[in-house]
Amino acid sequence: MARIVVVGAGMGAMAAAARLAVAGHRVTVVERSGTHGGAVGRWERDGFAFDTGPGLLHLPAVWRDLFVKTGRRELAECVGIARIDPLAEHRFADGTVVRVPAARGGAVQALDGALGAGAGERWADLLGRARSTWETTRRPLVEEPLLAGEPTAVLGQDPFPARPRGLLRRRTPPTLAALADEGLRDPRLAAVLTGTVREYGCDPARVPASAAVLAYLEQTFGLWYPEGGMRALADAVRERCEERRVEFRFGTGAARVLARDGRAGGVELADGGVVEADAVVWGAPGLGGVPREGTSRFTLFLALRGARPADAPHRTLLHPAPGGPAGGAVRVLRPDDPASRPDGAHEAVTLSAPAPPQGTGPGRADWTAPGAADAFAERLLAAADDAGLGLRARLLWRHAHTPADVERDTGVPGGLVPGPALAGADGAFLAAPNTGRLPGAYRVGGLAHPGGGLAHAGMSGAMAAGLIVEGPEWHGST
Repeated sequence: MARIVVVGAGMGAMAAAARLAVAGHRVTVVERSGTHGGAVGRWERDGFAFDTGPGLLHLPAVWRDLFVKTGRRELAECVGIARIDPLAEHRFADGTVVRVPAARGGAVQALDGALGAGAGERWADLLGRARSTWETTRRPLVEEPLLAGEPTAVLGQDPFPARPRGLLRRRTPPTLAALADEGLRDPRLAAVLTGTVREYGCDPARVPASAAVLAYLEQTFGLWYPEGGMRALADAVRERCEERRVEFRFGTGAARVLARDGRAGGVELADGGVVEADAVVWGAPGLGGVPREGTSRFTLFLALRGARPADAPHRTLLHPAPGGPAGGAVRVLRPDDPASRPDGAHEAVTLSAPAPPQGTGPGRADWTAPGAADAFAERLLAAADDAGLGLRARLLWRHAHTPADVERDTGVPGGLVPGPALAGADGAFLAAPNTGRLPGAYRVGGLAHPGGGLAHAGMSGAMAAGLIVEGPEWHGST
């Protein structure tokens, strides 16, 4: 039985802790804040409750696997998770509205009906090529660990297949935005793709065409919502850790990994104390740096009078005209969840959009400056007004969760939201390896391979645990 210290109580860190504990190791989690979950937080007031981080779950099989491998009760016995349908309602500045069903065939029909004949076929063709990308990169990019010093040339090439042109093949467009323009042609259909990919913290003008795989995953495996909100999933994972006798030390920050006999031997705490260990799993900012680039997210919580309309979609993406109110798609989440509201005569709605990270340099914004949060909040409400959602007239109160709050909650400088690892662009969108500089040190969480997002964070925990339990030759589960 080894002594293992896990730094951070985020989702990837807890996933590693539970797996290591069930393998017989003595696991201690040290967390600088007073709670678990990392970015998966909850904000409550007057009987209303809102998720402060991710609002929906993709690839829930990652978390089902964790619960199967670590205890008798499966995930469904700990927290109910329902698939949402439609995947999203898209509203455009010209008045076009299209609901994209969870079923692929239904999506084709819906796109044809709203955007004209042929739109659905172009969408299906693009997702078909994205499927090929998923099949090519699934193991090295999502299921297998990335080791320090390991060649990544295969992941530096964009695997998204080019479209045939006679006997020749066109080159793959260099970015997702270029792919959307070339392959989908209708700006509204292109916005369906780019808006979906932005949901994962990716800039369509910078990420490679392989990012289209994110839209494929949504359409193929669906989007899911835990009963009680995303925080309910975090609570269930912590409970599983405690069932496996993982020790949590909250209010305990770690400063660095300590070396002993040429390998990781524990961590030095922020207060100067030491926790000795045979291996260290680092799930906090610091060991792997921060995302090389990216954006944060501004979220606005709305407490509304009046019941939630029965036909309201769970997720709506508002696509303003170029240069519109928020400069990009605004996400509207309207869960049909009694836990989110005081009673059936009220509704909890969340608006959010990509936003500059906290800071004062180029491309950043000081969200603590007077009026900064209110001005952005008004832009989001204006986008909802322009889309005809009628939220402002029902407003009781609102509360903004800014990139400065994200920075406070996660510890990531600027409140940057890491995107998932992507193949292509010479490896520019790969995350830090799962192994650290010292033998016996491992990375997990959104800043480690395979990158940001709850499913990817959960996989990072499985990777670190596999490397510790099985050794450096472990290459992922089949």
